[in-house]
Amino acid sequence: MVIDDPEIVAEVEAAFAAYERALVGNDVAALEGLFNDDPRTLRYGATENLYGMDEIRAFRRGRSPQGLARTLERTVITTYGRDHAVANTLFRRETAPGRIGRQSQTWVRLPEGWRVVAAHVSVIDDV
Repeated sequence: MVIDDPEIVAEVEAAFAAYERALVGNDVAALEGLFNDDPRTLRYGATENLYGMDEIRAFRRGRSPQGLARTLERTVITTYGRDHAVANTLFRRETAPGRIGRQSQTWVRLPEGWRVVAAHVSVIDDV
C-alpha cells in the first residue's frame, strides 16, 4: 500500500477544500453531496451525535448560517492507497475567543467520488 501518493493527496486536498468552502458559505447542497449518502455515515458534532445521512441532512438544513467563518491550522491529510484518507485540522472562530476546534474526517473514494463517511468536530479551551 502506498501512503501519501501525491496524486491521491491532491485529490483529497481538493475535496477537503470544497468542503471548507461549502461549510463557511453554508452551501448545504454541496455539504450534503460531500458526505456519503448512507445510514452508516456518522458525524459527531460539538453538540450533536448524528447517525446516517437523514440526521446529518436535518442538522445541516436547520443550522444557522451565522458564525461559520473560521481559520484553519495544522491541517494534515494522509492517504492510504488510492481509496482511503483521513483529514484532520484545527480551527478558530472569532466568535469563540480562547477556544480551538478540532475536526477529523474519514474520506473514501466511491463510484461518485471522494465522500466523507465519518466526521468528528469538537471544541476545547485553547491552552
